[in-house]
Formats: sequence, C-alpha cells, structure tokens
Amino acid sequence: MTEMTHNDPQQIAIEVLGWLASEPELLSRFLALSGLEASNLRAAAGQPGFLVGVLSFLMTHEPTLIRFSEASGRPPEAVARAWRELGGGSDI
Repeated sequence: MTEMTHNDPQQIAIEVLGWLASEPELLSRFLALSGLEASNLRAAAGQPGFLVGVLSFLMTHEPTLIRFSEASGRPPEAVARAWRELGGGSDI
C-alpha cells in the first residue's frame, strides 16, 4: 500500500466501516444513530456524506475512536485528519 493510499480519507473511512462490521455492538449503535438498517447499509454507502458520517461516529465518541486506533494501529490523528478532509467538523 502506498503512503497516499494509506492516508486517503476515503480509504480510512472504509477501513472504519469494515471494523464496525466486525464489532456487532458498535455497528448496532452506528445504525441506530444514523437511522440506517443493515439491509440498506450497502446502498447508503454510495451516498454523498456517508463516509464522513462513518468517521463522525468515531469523532463524537472518543472511546470508540481509541478502540479503532488500537485495533487498526492507525493513530486517532489520522482519523481526525480524514474526517476534516471529507468535510467533517461543522456538525459537532
């Protein structure tokens, strides 16, 4: 993986989504907060704003952000940078 791909904000958000999918309790919380259902998650993933919403889920709950960082080895600052680059930050 190249450095650019490794730091790509969309790639980071997709990585977070994959991690959420492996954490049933967190995925349930994400779905409840977003108003989505598991059955329409794939369709929603293609919508504008979805990836920033995935990152916002982590950015609004530091313990979840830390859990992701520990599981992925990706520093919280990288997630925050990706979130800002995708347009996050104005709704918190």
